[in-house]
Amino acid sequence: MQIKKSLRIVAVSLFMVPFLANASDGHGEHEEKSLKESIKEDIQHHVQDSHSFHIFTDEESGFHLGFPLPVILWDEGLHTFMSSEFDHHEGPAESNGKYYTTYHSKVYRTNAAGDIELGEDGYPTNVRPLDFSITKNVASIILISLLVFLIFRGTAKVYSKGQVPRGIAKFMEPLVLFVKDEIAIPNIGEKHYKKYMSFLLTVFFFIWIANLVGLMPFGVNVTGNIAITFALALLTFLITQFTGKKDYWKHIFWMPGVPVPMKFILAPIELLGVFIKPFALMIRLFANISAGHIVLMSLIGLLFLFQNWFARGAFLGLTLFLSVIELLVAFLQAYIFTMLSALYFGMAVEEHEHH
Repeated sequence: MQIKKSLRIVAVSLFMVPFLANASDGHGEHEEKSLKESIKEDIQHHVQDSHSFHIFTDEESGFHLGFPLPVILWDEGLHTFMSSEFDHHEGPAESNGKYYTTYHSKVYRTNAAGDIELGEDGYPTNVRPLDFSITKNVASIILISLLVFLIFRGTAKVYSKGQVPRGIAKFMEPLVLFVKDEIAIPNIGEKHYKKYMSFLLTVFFFIWIANLVGLMPFGVNVTGNIAITFALALLTFLITQFTGKKDYWKHIFWMPGVPVPMKFILAPIELLGVFIKPFALMIRLFANISAGHIVLMSLIGLLFLFQNWFARGAFLGLTLFLSVIELLVAFLQAYIFTMLSALYFGMAVEEHEHH
């Protein structure tokens, strides 16, 4: 009995922070239904971006753990305030005579009562200002980027002094060599790989650290946001196109060694492939990370839904196992994105011999 109690405490402390406010051991169809709805809302909250860091809320006592972030809007002028102004119990946020509220993590202009009008399609018809806010994901990106910068800066200082690798440099050296020897050189080639190393190292460590941060119970889901994976894929796309040699474009628009009639058929297909490759990069990273988060959160929710200790133990074991697998996935997705980017760069600078 003591072992079961200990396991339950460990599970709660490690994985169930988002659900602590809504946990209930009550019985009855109505309570079970409300618990399911609460779990669904918590999962959606975890995978979505927001204008504040929300860690824990106890609805009974009103205790809230978290902190607001700056809201920066452009709506016929600049409007700035903290996200704590979005207090739906006291009304909408007011700035320079205009009122704003949030609906599904999006900011809309509203009236003094905070009303949101929905159209026939179910979407708000309120004016939506340009939003330049420091959201949860933006703040996480800034912190992760700063961390990557400090890690590389510390590593570079060690090597600039000609010292034997120590500290963070001892940890970084095998990883940098891995990116260089196992990703860059095999896919790009000895002649051209150096000019791409800065980007490959940056994107590898950024995605890896962002994936690891996403596994923490703080609701951060950077690489599970399609706008962020789009930006990363766009960088790969632009670098590929702007560094591509004439042979790269020749093999797209006028493939050598192919009968002329076939060239007119293959050219549109090859051109379409130019845009499909970064699109695949974007979707692969977004889908894998989002799916992992949703599955883990769903399994955690099932621990509260089932009253049977055997079922709870099974779901706890599965959750722990998948959490360890997610650590591997975090590294694997960073590797795949970096490897495919290097492959596209290699195709862009490949030198062909035409006979």
